[in-house]
Amino acid sequence: MLGLIAPGCALLPSQLVARTGIEAFWWIGPIIVLIVIPLLDWFVGEDGTNPRDEDYERLSHDRYYRWCTYLFLPIQLAGLVIAAYMWSGDELGVVDKLGLAATLGLVSGIGINAAHELGHRVERLERWLAKLALAQSGYGHFFVEHNKGHHARVATPDDPASARLGESLWTFLPRSIFGGLRSAIRLERDRLHRKGLGWWNVRNNILQAWSMTVVLYGALLAVFGPRMVPYLLLQAVIGFGLLETVNYVEHYGLLRRRLPGGRWARCSPADSWNSDRLVTNIFLFHLQRHSDHHANPGRRYQTLRSTQEAPQLPAGYATMILLATVPPLWRRVMDPKVAAHYAGDLGRANIAPRKRERTLAVYRLAG
Repeated sequence: MLGLIAPGCALLPSQLVARTGIEAFWWIGPIIVLIVIPLLDWFVGEDGTNPRDEDYERLSHDRYYRWCTYLFLPIQLAGLVIAAYMWSGDELGVVDKLGLAATLGLVSGIGINAAHELGHRVERLERWLAKLALAQSGYGHFFVEHNKGHHARVATPDDPASARLGESLWTFLPRSIFGGLRSAIRLERDRLHRKGLGWWNVRNNILQAWSMTVVLYGALLAVFGPRMVPYLLLQAVIGFGLLETVNYVEHYGLLRRRLPGGRWARCSPADSWNSDRLVTNIFLFHLQRHSDHHANPGRRYQTLRSTQEAPQLPAGYATMILLATVPPLWRRVMDPKVAAHYAGDLGRANIAPRKRERTLAVYRLAG
């Protein structure tokens, strides 16, 4: 239930400011995500426990954990309605409205993580809830691209969401955002074609998800007017920007093995960065146990495990996001970890094509 603190951040700013008079609380989202959580991760440390084999079935079918993700949605949407009301009014200055947009954007990004958990399920209700959770960020195509594209191509040069060694976050973001959109449209178009259906069809998963954004934004515009639109769009950009930054962290430089026939080997825990920092795992429904998620995508979040095979990040996602925004600092920390993961043989890594020869030459000299 502590994972619901994240969407709760959207409900807190007005009350905190009203009760304390401290206007910095409009920025409570960035304060918690970028300052408080990294500090708590450092103090609390790693989880260090895994679900037991004999508890797997019971945990998988325990509906308590499902309701923790279900409840994310009404809290998230309630916070958005309150924010839209405040963006449309005159009570707040521009700086305070920007702070509220940043807070809602981070909630929206974490909401994509709730959609990620729901979208992996086979139950029809949960898949519809996944699309609803994506409405606030306007990133509905993620429902298709993540499940059908990213999981099939992860840790290969063909995956726009797998960052390459030597690629900065700022180079990665447009490649992943637009590459993922193109891939999702192609995948869904091909799926519909195989069924003898055209693009403009009610069974189009992307159009279903995007239509939820249109309805949500249209309703907010009708009720609160156009003054809140710039902040509504800003929070969406922050939301999907956070998602793509996490993508950057999760697979930086990692490459699956090639099989003798030229096909890629099945994804293993060694092909995703893992972090078992307890506090961030609570907030992100164990997303940081990403190695097990990609090796076993059917597992529900409460059953994910940390394994010895998985390469380990030096800190939790919240800290790594901050590092990623400063490319020289990121490379200083992460490039040696990629090299160590491959025992110094960077020919086995996923290297940015334009930097391949230079990167290999530098590490040959260092060796």
